[in-house]
Amino acid sequence: MSTIKLTYFDMDGGRAETTRIALSIAGIEFEDHRITFEEFGGLKSTFPLSSVPIIEIDGHTYTQSNAMSRYFGKKAGLYPEDAWQGFLCDEAMYIIDDVSNALGKTMGLTGDELKTAREKFVSGILTTALKLLSNRLKAAGGEYFAANQLTIADLVISGFLKVIGRGMFDHVHTDIVEKSAPLLVKHMERVSKDPRVASYYQKRSQ
Repeated sequence: MSTIKLTYFDMDGGRAETTRIALSIAGIEFEDHRITFEEFGGLKSTFPLSSVPIIEIDGHTYTQSNAMSRYFGKKAGLYPEDAWQGFLCDEAMYIIDDVSNALGKTMGLTGDELKTAREKFVSGILTTALKLLSNRLKAAGGEYFAANQLTIADLVISGFLKVIGRGMFDHVHTDIVEKSAPLLVKHMERVSKDPRVASYYQKRSQ
């Protein structure tokens, strides 16, 4: 059995959350190594791309959260076997990737500069992406983004939108998802109630 260590921030959500859940659903043991934002500053030079998440498998270090999610998602039965459904799953994930990258560009800004950048982010790519994802979800049947089942796309999207809704980011209102794409709110609730996902968080709270 491989020795696996996943390193990411000490938070529920973000780029490593889908991999954490997929590993749990697949029944694969791993070290959930969580670091603080303060610790990250001193550690980032030791990471291949000075960023997290990273995953160490049998002593070898790998990057790229989507690659991790897809690999372990397949092991957990959370990735479509059909090529087209796989495309739809990937498209939804990468939409969130674009939104996350845009949000990341506002980090480190302060004052009016931050306010202006975040307002542009909200009225621009965030709102556009929310509406697009809502349309994609509706076209797929209204419950899941691909294959009529829970996939890593659902985990990535619901996880990201939950973080947005926590009020972690100044000038990004917590009700933005409800106002722009109410169908995605129902989707988040559906994903949270999935027994496999609920079991992961139940274990986390113990």
